[in-house]
Amino acid sequence: MRAKIMYYVMAALLVGYFVLAGGRGIALIGIGTPLTVTFGIAVLVLPVIGVWFLWKNTRFVLRANRLAAELDAEGGLPVDELVRTEGGRVDRASADDVFAARRAETEDTPGDWRCWFRLAVAYRDAGDTPRAREAMRRAIALHEVTPATAAR
Repeated sequence: MRAKIMYYVMAALLVGYFVLAGGRGIALIGIGTPLTVTFGIAVLVLPVIGVWFLWKNTRFVLRANRLAAELDAEGGLPVDELVRTEGGRVDRASADDVFAARRAETEDTPGDWRCWFRLAVAYRDAGDTPRAREAMRRAIALHEVTPATAAR
């Protein structure tokens, strides 16, 4: 829940920044000199890129949460079987063992979005965020082409 609140706070701050930057860009364009128009257009590009980036990430998070809810309803969410240090950090060897099991599961059934979801969680636990996001994207893509009635 804390992560969700932080996400919404950061998104709201970014939207506020985009509005302020967009206003400055429009004001610069309104001055009308070639230099200020150029700067105004450059300032407007940043909020456009930022809005696109925020939209793509929000869409990704919403889809991943939908998959998590569906997997939870099926009772298929991965169980936290990781060994942790006294400080609460994940033991690297434990994460590697769980990852190896998830990777083997995914290699056995590469068309199952559930396996890719669990592999994404294992990647994240192992500290490999880029591969975790890619595995989650694969799970989302497989889920979108899999009929809703196909249950495991």
